[in-house]
Amino acid sequence: MIRDDSPRYDYLGETDFDLDAFVALIDEPTDPARVPGAIEIIDRIPVYDGAVIDSLLGGFDHDPYDAPVDPVVIRELMAEWAWALGSGPGALVVRGAIRDLELLDAVSAVFSSIIKSERDRAGVHGDHFAAAGANDRIWNSHEKLCLANPELFMGYASTPTIAFAALAWLGPHYQITTQVNVVKPGADAQRPHRDYHLGFYTPDETLEFPVHVHEMSSMLTLQGAIAHDDIPVEMGPTKILANSQRYTAGFAISERARFSEIFEERCVQIPMSKGDALLFNPAVLHAAGDNRTPDRPRMANLMQLCSAFTRALEHRDTDAMCRVVYPHLRAAVDADTIGHGARRRVVAACAEGYAFPTSLDTDPSLKGLAPDSQAQIMALALAESWDPDRFGAALDERNRRRPQGA
Repeated sequence: MIRDDSPRYDYLGETDFDLDAFVALIDEPTDPARVPGAIEIIDRIPVYDGAVIDSLLGGFDHDPYDAPVDPVVIRELMAEWAWALGSGPGALVVRGAIRDLELLDAVSAVFSSIIKSERDRAGVHGDHFAAAGANDRIWNSHEKLCLANPELFMGYASTPTIAFAALAWLGPHYQITTQVNVVKPGADAQRPHRDYHLGFYTPDETLEFPVHVHEMSSMLTLQGAIAHDDIPVEMGPTKILANSQRYTAGFAISERARFSEIFEERCVQIPMSKGDALLFNPAVLHAAGDNRTPDRPRMANLMQLCSAFTRALEHRDTDAMCRVVYPHLRAAVDADTIGHGARRRVVAACAEGYAFPTSLDTDPSLKGLAPDSQAQIMALALAESWDPDRFGAALDERNRRRPQGA
């Protein structure tokens, strides 16, 4: 009998939500032989020494592919990390990823200043997975730090661990976005979730994507967090459910209560010291923990390291295309000369169906996990028979909320 290990090309169904299979998967131990570079394993999660990564990459002075170490050694550890993130527990911790704590404190001070400035100017930020006001957020903290203090940014951004992890999981030419999250004393934990890309869809919406897209989504991004404070368990370090990235239906289970209960029963919280980094597959079920301290907020800088290949070949002015097509498409809809399926295909051909990238400062997710895309606005306009001027005004308002060129 030939074993078929090929990817699935069908769609998720109710039989995919197998609780027993889920429990069996997350209970699998991490084989120490697969992570020989780890200094310890804590509840299935391998832990590494940032000083070792620095020495492999020659500190801040060498490119990973031009380090004064045998490249085979570097590639072997990269392969080890890729296994841990993909087929292993799905997460790893690096102790002392940033060991220059004066630099880290200076960056934290800049972030705190940005938070105060934005709060004074715009009020409370929303959050995807926690109640508004529970946390302080800086959207696009990567760019904001760069513009506020380029010298600090250079020191912070040159962290070898982050480059090492990005190259191991994504290869060269990766892209970085970051968001600071400050969880206040008394703030409740987030609900368990997966992250970008499919993690920004509702469970029902994810069912529209075939299984191979569910499996591919996690290969396009690497999630991470750098601790800007010491974060003992009572301050709520990130909850991680080891091995959960390998559960095929994981993007569609966030509203299934029993899965969430198992998450709370089995998740791991690894205490972090200032400068430590947590790196994980975006398909790992995770959640910021509740801060049970009376007076100690905790700060972490969350990272999405994105594949170079998540951009289109050509730029299309979809805004202009939508404005030109809309009057003709609406006339066809009104005259009932175009079917619903054909209408959707035309919208998909001219309108941007994805909400990102955007600025979540000015283009927040008010009705769900993501702002409205051009395609959603166009579909609503057709459903409600907006005239072209109203449709154009809606596009203008969307453009006003988004950064130029996004």
